[in-house]
Amino acid sequence: MSKHGKILVAMSGGIDSTVAAVMLREEGYEVVGVTMKTWDYSSSGGSKKETGCCSLDSINDARHIAVEHGIHHIILDIREEFGNYVIDNFVDEYLAGRTPNPCVLCNTHIKWEALLKRADMLDCEFIATGHYAQKNQTPDGRYYISKGLDESKDQSYVLWGLSQKSLARTILPLGEFHKKDIKQMAINRGYHELAAKSESYEICFVPDNDYRGFLKRRVDGLEERVDGGNFIFADGTIVGKHKGYPFYTIGQRKGLDIAFGEPMFVIKIIPETNTVVLGKERELDRNGMWVGDLNIQKYENIFEARETVTKIRYKTPGSFAHIKQIDQMMEVVFSEKVSAIAPGQAAVFYEGNDVIGGGWIKQSFEI
Repeated sequence: MSKHGKILVAMSGGIDSTVAAVMLREEGYEVVGVTMKTWDYSSSGGSKKETGCCSLDSINDARHIAVEHGIHHIILDIREEFGNYVIDNFVDEYLAGRTPNPCVLCNTHIKWEALLKRADMLDCEFIATGHYAQKNQTPDGRYYISKGLDESKDQSYVLWGLSQKSLARTILPLGEFHKKDIKQMAINRGYHELAAKSESYEICFVPDNDYRGFLKRRVDGLEERVDGGNFIFADGTIVGKHKGYPFYTIGQRKGLDIAFGEPMFVIKIIPETNTVVLGKERELDRNGMWVGDLNIQKYENIFEARETVTKIRYKTPGSFAHIKQIDQMMEVVFSEKVSAIAPGQAAVFYEGNDVIGGGWIKQSFEI
């Protein structure tokens, strides 16, 4: 009989999930390892060798480590579910002129749900991952995510969508450690190659980082359908032709293939007319936005204005803002203007190190 009960651990074959699983086993949990197969890159038509958490090498690494430590290991094939939800959303968002964030969507709607479902089947009380974040609880019992101790590796931004039900059963063993400590733990246990393994920051189904090529392969006739739309200025002046609105993102400067004698940026995308609006960098600045599809973790709601630090991109420190929930939307007013607010991206609201909640950016505005 295990000391702490049975726990299902997501094992990708990388250093973080490996150390998380070994730590939990050493603490006395009965660990069951699960590696999720989310995507078969060969089906995308890309040219780069399959890498990352979905590759055969990573799956084999996870299985080898599990067997070495006497951990029961299973492979969970969720390619169909992942493709139908995450990839379809990825394509639909670009076709709607927005910039998606598939990793957040996958964490909250696919991986956690798949883990909990399999945990129930295997009589596991808890699930665990190798994310650098911490879980806390308010005096009235609400669970919420807080930043990991290692600010440079903090992954709280991608976990804002976890429900109270999911959080109640989640353990995040790496949240109180720095990455260097985890590497040393791996080395101490003989995993020198794992500690030296490079990390992948690419979208798992676009490992060559060419999302435009992925869209072209995924949507028949897309390139011909959208080619030749207009680049315009905000006043409506046509200044050139582009290759299709889905192939541009808010804030983009490089790859416009058009010269103006000074830097120009994508400031707006209008899919209905296949139009891309260009402007100077200052034209990207906004001081407010509407955020929808909310998930509030730390509080039941935010109907009264609250001061936060709000992040609109993963690797940024965030900006001071007042937020106020109005029905199912969050009004966010920044203390200072913020550049390149991109509809489709995640907005996450912080109170100190704690995640209040988050949602998807719907529209920016200027007061």
